[in-house]
Amino acid sequence: MAESFASSSTWTGHVRPPTAGRPAVAIRTLGCKVNQVESEDIAAGLVGRGFRISELEDADVVVVNTCTVTAESDRKARKLVRHVHALSSNPIVVVTGCMATLAGELLDSLGERVIVESDKSMVASRVAGLLSLPDEAGDPSLRAGLEFRTRALVKVEDGCDAHCTYCIVPQARGNPRSVPLEDVVRQVEAFVAEGAGEIVLTGINIGRYANGPARLPELLRAVGGTGIARIRLSSIEPEHLTESLLAAITETPAFCEHLHVPMQSGSNDVLRRMSRSYTVEEYEAHISAAREALPGVCVSTDVIAGFPGESDEHAEETLAACKRIGFGKMHVFRYSRRAGTVAAGLPEQLAPDIVGDRARALREIGASLVSDWIDSRIGMETELLVETEERAAGVEGVRLIAGMTRDYIKAEAVSGPGHKVGQTVRLQLVGRRGAVALGRLSTDGSACSAC
Repeated sequence: MAESFASSSTWTGHVRPPTAGRPAVAIRTLGCKVNQVESEDIAAGLVGRGFRISELEDADVVVVNTCTVTAESDRKARKLVRHVHALSSNPIVVVTGCMATLAGELLDSLGERVIVESDKSMVASRVAGLLSLPDEAGDPSLRAGLEFRTRALVKVEDGCDAHCTYCIVPQARGNPRSVPLEDVVRQVEAFVAEGAGEIVLTGINIGRYANGPARLPELLRAVGGTGIARIRLSSIEPEHLTESLLAAITETPAFCEHLHVPMQSGSNDVLRRMSRSYTVEEYEAHISAAREALPGVCVSTDVIAGFPGESDEHAEETLAACKRIGFGKMHVFRYSRRAGTVAAGLPEQLAPDIVGDRARALREIGASLVSDWIDSRIGMETELLVETEERAAGVEGVRLIAGMTRDYIKAEAVSGPGHKVGQTVRLQLVGRRGAVALGRLSTDGSACSAC
């Protein structure tokens, strides 16, 4: 791991006195779900210390949680820090996250009020000190009582040792480390008590979870025993879709019919250049096993467009693989040359316009596959976790509920009496508007009995 730059900041202004009433902090997060859950932990620490979470324009302090996975991620982080530093309210900008770990001195140079704190666990304490407030942590369970009741993220693992050639994450986050099983269960139980409808178990490489004899299957069974209504995994590498994990999934009724399994390329030549640990054929075999174990499962994926050395033929192989596998959703990333990775030094770096064209072609396929997935579910009854309930635009007296189905479809329906955020309801899918399914409440409009 790179050294911490927590004490390297050059800002020499006095600590800022607290504003009248509760001091305000805004949080902006770039990158993955692990960053999201870490930002939620920071928010909980701040609320526990008496802060209120605000919008950028009202904030005394803005916390920016950075990502550094690609050169584009670094660019976005620098742009955001500069933007926040230029706000007329002159907030203090506390920068944390992966870029703060690897490039703290660079971030520190972006403004006189920029403070770099690479240790996320110290951010709330650091912010309290900057505003001359007591460093009293408060109740750590407050994260369940903020605005995270509907879908709560629980980090169970950090770090990765896969060393894919395009990825800087092992340098930024180090080797895999797992949260003790009993701590994960305790967190989930707190969320259940606060009314959370769904838990997403997340990590950098979640399939590497290991706590004593417990591996991911044992963790999943333990979380399923908490009474949580729905469980998802944020992402799972194909080689970790083992028989034991699939058995645990089938034995856990709360597990949603959705798996996010990164493919990255549909060309074996490109996968070798990426140092991925499987072939396309092995990937497809893992997906087939998952579909057999969990009928109706939606499989989503990540794909990188324009990796160095990717030929027209390789790109066509990837398009064909995506169509053949039939993903329910695709996250398409343009390859971005990241200094410090093996891929940055590979020959045959592609021109940006070629990378852009290939990303567009993949996104077109992805949009078509989303439509196909939704269309295949029309006429079926499904369970919706209500994430929003609001007035229908332009329709007087009509309110809509919207959220995610168990099989990873965004859906909405006309609200019934008493429906609220965090509740699960039964819907029949009756149509589609773009990438959103349209539903009709079950006959009695009631909530699911499991709720």
